[in-house]
Amino acid sequence: MNNRERLKAVLNYENYDRMPVVHFGFWEETLQKWCNEGHLKPEEITDVYDGSPNEGLLSQKLGFDFNYYTTFQDNSGFSSLFPAFEPVVLEEYPDGSYKTLNEDGVIVIMKKGVVSIPSEVGHLLVDRKSWEEHYLPRLQYTEDRFNEEEIRQVVENSKTREEPLGLYCKSLFGQIRNWMGIEGISYLYADDEDLYDEIISTVGELCYKVTERVLSSGAVFDFGHFWEDICFKNGPLVSPVVFEEKVGPYYKKITELLNKYGINIVSVDCDGYIDALIPVWLNNGVNTMFPIEVGTWNASIKPWREKYGRKIRGVGGMNKEVFAEDYSAVDKEIERLKPLVELGGFIPCPDHRIPPTAKWENVQYYCDRMRSVFG
Repeated sequence: MNNRERLKAVLNYENYDRMPVVHFGFWEETLQKWCNEGHLKPEEITDVYDGSPNEGLLSQKLGFDFNYYTTFQDNSGFSSLFPAFEPVVLEEYPDGSYKTLNEDGVIVIMKKGVVSIPSEVGHLLVDRKSWEEHYLPRLQYTEDRFNEEEIRQVVENSKTREEPLGLYCKSLFGQIRNWMGIEGISYLYADDEDLYDEIISTVGELCYKVTERVLSSGAVFDFGHFWEDICFKNGPLVSPVVFEEKVGPYYKKITELLNKYGINIVSVDCDGYIDALIPVWLNNGVNTMFPIEVGTWNASIKPWREKYGRKIRGVGGMNKEVFAEDYSAVDKEIERLKPLVELGGFIPCPDHRIPPTAKWENVQYYCDRMRSVFG
């Protein structure tokens, strides 16, 4: 079997020859540390992004089969805004930090040497005027969103490709939350529900049209994938009832389109404690949860399987923090994963990008042990 076949066999509860050894990318600081330690050459840590050739070489060196987050995207990339906003530095401070308007139209404080999520201090999208002036024009369907050569290559490789490739179906709510901030989007529902509905419908219809355009080209994908990140450690950042009513129909419309083209694995990337939103996703065609963050709440596919049966699948759920410890910690984590793998429909994967605390030899050991234990 090749990795495409393995991925689909595991997530469809079918027989497979071995469990694929999967990851979710790396922090840039992790690559730089491993380079400084002599494990990688400087040229090997450039252009390392999801699905890139250099990332593939890095995966091979460590022992991974592939990055699950390898997906095809249109020219607007991670966001639906096309074109994105041109970043502008608004103010600089004595400590070297600066205030900037980023590509999402969000005003943030950036600090040199800090790569975590920056502090939001303002948003361009605050009302109907700003929506119609700055965002609505950037959320229109246009053929300029697509690179025809990239689509052609996917079409040509569709039958012979051995590695899995997903189709990124974008974000139906998480990006809107990014543009407005959690307070802004929450108040908008109460203050101007018509605008709230219009923003969600505009984004939803655009995501549908982009997905339809790519699928109609003849390109074949192994799974569909959404991004949201709309939960934190205590639960969702949006009411599940509102999410079902307002966003659910667009999920359903897109997942039915994916099913029409033979794609029956549809995943969503949502960090945090997602349990309250799982029924909404399942009801509307999303059946695979990713990355199942172990976190402080011990997320696991086990209680979900007990509640929803084989309707639900998962990729993730491996505690990446053990990479900072030793071989025995890695062994213990793999033992914890054994009964979860036996449930079926589940592929272990580090529950987020591998951080700079990770030791090179521990990651290699993990990959070797995964093949030995689940081969």
